[in-house]
Amino acid sequence: MLIEFDKMETTVIPYMRGGEKEVSAQMYADSLGKIMRGTLIPGASIGLHTHETSSEIIYILSGTGKVLCDGTYEPLSAGSCHYCPKGHEHSLSNDSEGDLVFFAVVPEQ
Repeated sequence: MLIEFDKMETTVIPYMRGGEKEVSAQMYADSLGKIMRGTLIPGASIGLHTHETSSEIIYILSGTGKVLCDGTYEPLSAGSCHYCPKGHEHSLSNDSEGDLVFFAVVPEQ
């Protein structure tokens, strides 16, 4: 299946999972999981949450930021890949002056 993010409508999600500001995303979802390309503007974040039924892989396409994973901060930049296994918690934040663009896959398990 081909997923063309550039042809998808952008969804704006305010305060995603209790985070700051908003996430803009193009997203494909079905019963097996979610695949998305998202953008966090400066100061925006996805709040701390636990993956009870899924894991998550986040690949940074451009920009910089950080992830809080199980109590430890990890810096992120273009080319970084973060993995949050099922049963663990994480958040994603843009603490830079530019946009943070990422690709995420959340397979249900």
